[in-house]
Amino acid sequence: MKEFYCHYVGYNKRLDDWIPGSWVILSKDLEWPKPKAPPAPPSKKETAAQKTKVGARKTTKKTKSTPSTRGSATPVPISTPQKRMASTVEPDESQGMEPFETLDLQETQDTTFGDLDAFGEDEDAEGENEPLEGESLMDIDVDGSTYLPDPQKAPPVQSKEQEIEKLRTSGSMTQNVHEIARVKNLNKLQIGKHLVEAWYFSPYPAEFAHLPILYICELCLSYFPSPVMFGRHRKKCKMLHPPGNEIYRHEDISFFEIDGKKQLQWCRNLSLLSKCFLDHKTLHYDVQPFMFYIMCLRDSSGCHTVGYFSKEKESAEGYNLACILTLPQHQRHGFGRLLIEFSYELSKREGKTGSPEKPLSDLGLISYRAFWAEKIMEYLLEHEPTDVSLDEIAHKTSITQADIHYT
Repeated sequence: MKEFYCHYVGYNKRLDDWIPGSWVILSKDLEWPKPKAPPAPPSKKETAAQKTKVGARKTTKKTKSTPSTRGSATPVPISTPQKRMASTVEPDESQGMEPFETLDLQETQDTTFGDLDAFGEDEDAEGENEPLEGESLMDIDVDGSTYLPDPQKAPPVQSKEQEIEKLRTSGSMTQNVHEIARVKNLNKLQIGKHLVEAWYFSPYPAEFAHLPILYICELCLSYFPSPVMFGRHRKKCKMLHPPGNEIYRHEDISFFEIDGKKQLQWCRNLSLLSKCFLDHKTLHYDVQPFMFYIMCLRDSSGCHTVGYFSKEKESAEGYNLACILTLPQHQRHGFGRLLIEFSYELSKREGKTGSPEKPLSDLGLISYRAFWAEKIMEYLLEHEPTDVSLDEIAHKTSITQADIHYT
């Protein structure tokens, strides 16, 4: 059966989906919504009626005013902007279509779309998922090609610096044409007892693409196309925790430090899995320059991966974090904040200030904004405002001066 890849214009790509061909009407030409006509100028009668109303208001104002202020009373014009209404399109009974509403584009441009917070932080941050400039022109991707409503209006080309700044402040939807053309190739992932829907494209082998469910071992992160193969593997898999050194433990939470050079296969499996939920990162199989810090929840059956962050062994820019992710089934429990704080605790032990690698994802930016603001406020509440400098805050919190200034 033919399927179509559907992208919702103005929304994050994590909502993209494959839809059956039976849902798409191909017997008719595509009709784009027509712009609303400008409001007609008021007629002479309406103008006269408005003047009469204003005159009545002036009379009332003067009547109610005291003798001392009667001469200086100035009427305040009352503006009554016309409220734009959503128009309802009549259903096409011959095609079995349901009625739907079309919204004025001018109204929806400034709307902040609610979004899941991947790291359990501020849910109401403004503008995190707004489309980038030119992104709203993208319509639908079929067979790897990108269609534009108007070929004459191609998205403007941005420099790397402009793109990073736009991503930093407006979300994670990529400007890279090749990334836009990469359609989501996985449906659902079975990770332990959790069934998770993939958000973005991940370069798993072609034979694993478009399966109803891809089965992933929660401990070694190997992937299998069928429950039979997965069950066979689980009987043989003896791994009980990530293959690294446990460097932190508190109650049922543990952190493991893994060298990408020593555990190539495990770290590559982790990168493939995390790419399903990150669209702003490009996956490279060269994991050797990175250290991986895995956060796990311990129980009687072993240590189950909750999230992780990676860090370059030698970063010329002073980044203390390259990539961060909390798996969707463990989001909104504050684990992301713990990952961020752990990265800064490592920087404190090294005696340096650190900053996450840019660009940040939309959800990552929400969490970092909340973390930076909280740490800076904690410091300010403990000191007199006149005695505080950016240098001192950076020294005590290990947050770079640029991030403190930005916050």
